[in-house]
Amino acid sequence: MQGKSYDIEVMELGPMENFIYLITDRKTRRTAVVDPAWDVPAILAWARDKDVQITDILLTHSHHDHINGVDQILANFDSQLHLCRTEAEFWGQHLDLPTLHRGGDIIRLGDTDITVLHTPGHTPGSACYRLNNDVISGDTLFVYGCGRCDLRGGDPEQMFDTLRKLSTDLPPAARILPGHNYSVTPTCTMAEELDGNPFMHFQRKADFIEYRMHIHDKVRHEPYGLVPK
Repeated sequence: MQGKSYDIEVMELGPMENFIYLITDRKTRRTAVVDPAWDVPAILAWARDKDVQITDILLTHSHHDHINGVDQILANFDSQLHLCRTEAEFWGQHLDLPTLHRGGDIIRLGDTDITVLHTPGHTPGSACYRLNNDVISGDTLFVYGCGRCDLRGGDPEQMFDTLRKLSTDLPPAARILPGHNYSVTPTCTMAEELDGNPFMHFQRKADFIEYRMHIHDKVRHEPYGLVPK
């Protein structure tokens, strides 16, 4: 995947089919890794092969399957860690770092601007990262699915509001890059989400909550496919 000033490489690692994204600024060769986990040697081997420095770590949220490689990355690179302040407070770590963010903040990776979107619901401080029309969505928005809200810190009311906001704030051509390979295709556009993601079809919050918390996991199974309106 290519963008105006950056490249995005994706690696599928670990037993939970995690997508780990590596964003490289073309001019400076600075690289940010999003949610490093599971097979850090593979990530380090990729960095050596590409001759890049991992200068930044971006976390979409603090669940173990998205952060269990952070310490190994920090042991090999002098990287800056980025996450939402609300998530750091929920996680209980890294509260004193100068790299805690709020929604709307811009992370500069060389000539590449990365916008932080605060997208609570899966956890209180879940974040998506937007680069032009590429949106790395973590466990907030999957292809034809969304993250669970029944784990500690989950809130289906917040998830409903978050998905509604994404549906209006992101253009139809925005490409969703999710945190897991749970669907029939690894990525899709926001237009395809609006057409085929059942979580995007609810107009009433109460109906969304009932479906997310009590119905979805009984009637749908991976890989998630398109569900027409």
